[in-house]
Parts: sequence; structure tokens; C-alpha cells
Amino acid sequence: MATTPFTTTEPAFRFRQGTRPLLISMPHAGTFVPPALAARFTEEARHVPDTDWHLEQLYDFADAMGASVLVATHSRYVVDLNRPPDGASLYPGQSVTGLCPVDTFDDTPVYADAADVPDDEEIGRRRDAVWQPYHAKLAEELARIRAQHGVAALWDAHSIRSVLPRFFEGKLPDLNLGTGKGTSCDPALAQTLLGIAESATGYTGVLNGRFTGGYITRNYGNPAQNVHAVQLEMTQSSYMQEKLPFDYLPDVAAGVKPYVRDMLEAVLNFVERR
Repeated sequence: MATTPFTTTEPAFRFRQGTRPLLISMPHAGTFVPPALAARFTEEARHVPDTDWHLEQLYDFADAMGASVLVATHSRYVVDLNRPPDGASLYPGQSVTGLCPVDTFDDTPVYADAADVPDDEEIGRRRDAVWQPYHAKLAEELARIRAQHGVAALWDAHSIRSVLPRFFEGKLPDLNLGTGKGTSCDPALAQTLLGIAESATGYTGVLNGRFTGGYITRNYGNPAQNVHAVQLEMTQSSYMQEKLPFDYLPDVAAGVKPYVRDMLEAVLNFVERR
């Protein structure tokens, strides 16, 4: 197990503050891996294939909507911001990747040598350097929004390859909404969002299917306290190339973007009426 001290030269996030009661979080959009850590990775892992690619571009309407936007800078291979800080499984009994993943979504090693797998001390350093600042900012912004508006909405934006046998059979639905099985937002809002997803021409949608919301959705969503959290896990085939070089495909993305925006407008319409 590795005992190399973890250091990074990059801030844990990029943040833009908006004017309306909506925070969009992108915890898996980061690609940065400190060079000393990347040197321990396999060649495959250095390409950080399990990134939620191009989400800022896909959500390029967010600023005009008045949303706050919080974007991770570091790869999930450094530390996964959508996992509990203690590394507990979000889906007990199912195959998952950990707080500091040691394998890819294709179940191949992240580390070239088993001796380079991080030990508890290194995991703690990564958590302190990257995970903690991201979550501190997320909590701070939700509190600010709620104090200013009396209500806050959190949209946790994700994407994933449409076919991943390790995690699910067949092709994933395109628009996977998660609300912690109904605990993280008002049920009426969830049904409104599901209606938009199910009526999206050329796409499929589901609520609390394979993905019910990760740590962020489950931890911060509290409708009783006027904080409504929703995760959207989109298929990458809806907007980008799913294999190297993982290019953004503007003509493909143009089909799904209006529906994503419609869902975010529905969120804002709901919370601004509270």
C-alpha cells in the first residue's frame, strides 16, 4: 500500500454564484490528477475514462438561468466527491467504486502496481485536500441560497456511458433521475421531472431506477427544511462520443439540451412558488 504524501497544485473546485435558488453541482467533471499520482496509474487510467465529460458545455445555459454552478477540478480517481467520506457503499450488494477508486468502470486496475494503491493515510489526505473543500462550498452555497430565498434546489449533474455491464444490464435509460428513493425532494417535483424525461422525444427516462442519487443528493436533500435535491445521470451517448477521444458532439447534444433545461426550469418554477 502506498504511503506517498498527497499534494495538489489545483483548487478543489470552480464556482460561479447565481441569483436564483438553484445550485448545479458537477462532482465528477474534473480531470486533473497530480503528476506524481498519475505516474502510479495504468495507461488506461491516465485517460480518466470514467469522467463525466463536458458537463459545463452541456449546461452552458446555467448562468443565463441565474443558477449557481459548482464544478470539480480533480478526477474522481483522485477522490470521488459523490461518495460518503468514510467510503461506505451507496448500493450495498451491488458493484461500486470507492472513495478513492482502485478500479475503473470496466473493472480494470487504476494503479499499475498493487503496491501503489493508497493506504488510509493517503486517502485521508486526499479527502482533506479535495473532498472537504468541495463539500464545504456546496453546503455554504445551499445555506446562502436558503437564507436569501427561503428555499434551495440542488441539481447534481452526472453522465455515464450508456452500456456498462459491470453496473447494469443492457443499455441504460438516457435520463436517470434520482431522489434518494423519494427522500431528497418533494414528490410532486419528482413527478414533474419524470414527466418531462418520459415525454422527451427520442430519449428514455426513469425515476429512482439503477441510480437513485449518490451521497450528495441523499446527504443534502431535505425537503422538510426546504432543500430539494435531484440527481440526473445522463447517458453520454446523448451528447458525446463515449470512447476516446471522448469528443463533445454539438449536433447530438442539441437534441437533449432543451429537455435538460426544461427540467431545470421546472425545478426553479417549483421552488420559487414555495
